[in-house]
Amino acid sequence: MYVDPSTSRMMKKRNRASVDTAVVDICRREVGHLSTRKFAHRLAASEDLVLRLDLVRKLEKHRGCVNTVSFNGDGDILVSGSDDKRVILWDWETGSIKLSFNSGHNNNIFQAKIMPGTDERTIVTCAADGQVRHATILECGKVGTKLLARHQGRAHKLAIEPGSPHIFYTCGEDGLGQHFDLRTGEATELFSCQPVHGRSFMQVVNLNAIAIDPRNPNLFMIAGSDEFTRLYDIRRYRSNSNLNSSSAFGQPVDHFCPKHLLGDENVGITGLAFSDQSELLVSYGEEFIYLFSKDMGWGSNVNSVLDVDRTMESDSKPGPQQYKGHRNCMTVKGVNFFGPKCEYVVSGSDCGRIFIWRKKDTEVVRVMEADKQVVNCIQPHPHTSMLASSGIESDIKIWTPTALEKAPPPTNIEKSRPKMNTWMYQMVSPREMALQLLSMRSQQASPIENVSVNREGNMLEFILSFDANSSEEDDNEEGGPTSAHDYFY
Repeated sequence: MYVDPSTSRMMKKRNRASVDTAVVDICRREVGHLSTRKFAHRLAASEDLVLRLDLVRKLEKHRGCVNTVSFNGDGDILVSGSDDKRVILWDWETGSIKLSFNSGHNNNIFQAKIMPGTDERTIVTCAADGQVRHATILECGKVGTKLLARHQGRAHKLAIEPGSPHIFYTCGEDGLGQHFDLRTGEATELFSCQPVHGRSFMQVVNLNAIAIDPRNPNLFMIAGSDEFTRLYDIRRYRSNSNLNSSSAFGQPVDHFCPKHLLGDENVGITGLAFSDQSELLVSYGEEFIYLFSKDMGWGSNVNSVLDVDRTMESDSKPGPQQYKGHRNCMTVKGVNFFGPKCEYVVSGSDCGRIFIWRKKDTEVVRVMEADKQVVNCIQPHPHTSMLASSGIESDIKIWTPTALEKAPPPTNIEKSRPKMNTWMYQMVSPREMALQLLSMRSQQASPIENVSVNREGNMLEFILSFDANSSEEDDNEEGGPTSAHDYFY
């Protein structure tokens, strides 16, 4: 087969290392053939920088697992929240603390974010106590906090309307989606997320994640203890109920799920993210990460998709991209995009490492050791090629492309899971956990003695008793979880 020599040269150019491309771009910029803005974006997306990411600093002050890290709009301040119930504002470049305060929560903080356009004086938080709180930094440096609303169960995530200093949303394990306006200080209950028809064991879908489309802030998605990511349009709520009632807003406008997971009652979702092109990134527990385009949804009536004919109907439907290699079963992990135009996908892992994939071809380009046990949070800087990570350890790690040598290709990607001493490690869904606990009791195989489980199935008491009787070996593990509860949250 004849190949045009010019085509061959072009292919070779495309296959050059990214560092060579960066050098060429510098030359093109100097002679005016490449704009400064395009040059900056192309350099920031360079794989050479990803391969030079290195741990440059640890931010150490928290006294518990750091469950949330996020940047302000300018990127000069990092805010974190922890099991110690404190919120800290960091100057991450120097490692110094700008402010540390008690959040007012009485349990682990799961999310803390600075509201944009507030001079970094307004912070919203949600936590394992179900509370949603508003913190205001006063001129004197003191902090006032107040309760805005409460979920009946843990509130894992909140999402701020892009660019808004007033509007944000929360979701919780009670299945509730809430809308907040700080101008009024009021919370509006939008909906209670209901399971699909036939899931009689679930009263509501326990929600773990929420995200807002940056290109269209009217759209937001939620996900939790079943296989579906649900997409909502807040305009439907406003037009039908004028933000006074949630009766007309329970039905999502679209559902997203990989075809092979439809009807799978043993999976759940821990993390969500929107790209700047409105792509949907979804991280499944005990499964993989998937990238959906907007045309990959199953529609608003998902019950019809679960009919017996769904296989024939979905054979021609394009499937999402799949990102593999990490482990996600022990905690509620987030997932994110990285790069000026979301060129990469990043996630933590149960093996204590950070995984970075090329978005376009799902190839793992970097695996970095980041925690002795589990990495939960990966937060990219809003403007530069750096990452902040946190997990079971009580510090925050800052990664910048400062290594003199590029990292070699990833090896040992399928690293074994951390060693666990509890059968609960194998659990994923609430249904599986409940069935296993009941089975153990009926077979009298449980190592727990003197546990009262009433006829109505008081699973909470049983699980708490398990925590109280965890082995001393687990409790004494330095820096690690101290109970079965800690492995999941």
